[in-house]
Amino acid sequence: MAKTDFKSVDEYQDTFGSEKKERLAAIRNAIRETAPDAEEVISYQIPAYKHFGFLIYYSAATNHISLSYPYSEALLAEFKTELSGYKMSKSALQLPDKDPLPLDLIKRIVAYRMKENELAAASKPQKAKKK
Repeated sequence: MAKTDFKSVDEYQDTFGSEKKERLAAIRNAIRETAPDAEEVISYQIPAYKHFGFLIYYSAATNHISLSYPYSEALLAEFKTELSGYKMSKSALQLPDKDPLPLDLIKRIVAYRMKENELAAASKPQKAKKK
C-alpha cells in the first residue's frame, strides 16, 4: 500500500486486493448498519466513524484487520469473554484473515461506543448562547 493521502474510505479500501477489500467492505457495512448517521472520515489515514466523537477505526494489515476504538474499562468488561479469543494491543483488536469476521460483535461494539459517546456528550456542560 504505497498511497498514504486518502481522501475517502473508498480510496483507502481500493488499495487492497479483492479478498482483503471484501473483508474491509463487510466491516464498513456492519458499522454503517449500526450507526447509519455516523460521519465516515479518514483519520490517521485509515477509515473512522464519528458520532459525538470517534466511535471506531479500522485498518488492514498483512494477516489481519485491526479494529481500533477508544477503550474504556466498561467496554472491556462488557465484551471480556468475546474479546479474549483475539489478540489485542493497547489500542487495537486484531481480526485474523484466516478467521470469519465477527460482524455481530463489531455491531455490538459500535452500538456500545455510540451509547458511551452519547452519555459523555450529554454530561458535558452546555455552552451559554450569546444574546
